[in-house]
Amino acid sequence: MRYFLFVFLLFEFLGPKSLNAVETCSRTAIINYQEVLVDSNTSEKGEGLRYHLEKDPVAKTYLDTYQKQSVIGWPNALIGTAGTGLLLFGFFTSNSQDRQIYVIAGSATILVNFLIARTLEVANEVNLNRAIEEYNKRNLPKIYFNPENNLQGNSSFPGLKIGLAKDWSF
Repeated sequence: MRYFLFVFLLFEFLGPKSLNAVETCSRTAIINYQEVLVDSNTSEKGEGLRYHLEKDPVAKTYLDTYQKQSVIGWPNALIGTAGTGLLLFGFFTSNSQDRQIYVIAGSATILVNFLIARTLEVANEVNLNRAIEEYNKRNLPKIYFNPENNLQGNSSFPGLKIGLAKDWSF
């Protein structure tokens, strides 16, 4: 069991990362009846809308705030590394009591770090939506962007936003 978990974690961290790029590049907005990528292939999220949002200073400030807050900070990386270290140390510890403590502590650290980072990411999407709203108030052509088009149709609780929402497609 220990070797299976080690191989799984090794594959997870060193496996192909191109599968994650599908989600970030798939967000589109419609401008003048044409689809525009919201997240271009640069590392900045929302950069595909910068050309249009720069025309409005208020929208530009919201976009800059969105991009500044969407960067992964060193505290998230540090906590994730510490959790992974605890988990790996637990796999290679010979004492079964210590192994259980380290595995639980490492798993809990990674889970809490993920939940906090994902919650901050979802909360930051408000800045992108405000940037688009501010631009649409005073400028043409209008930007039509609905990042939650699949979630709102299936939601039983209309005002509730869940940070762990994931659109799975195979």
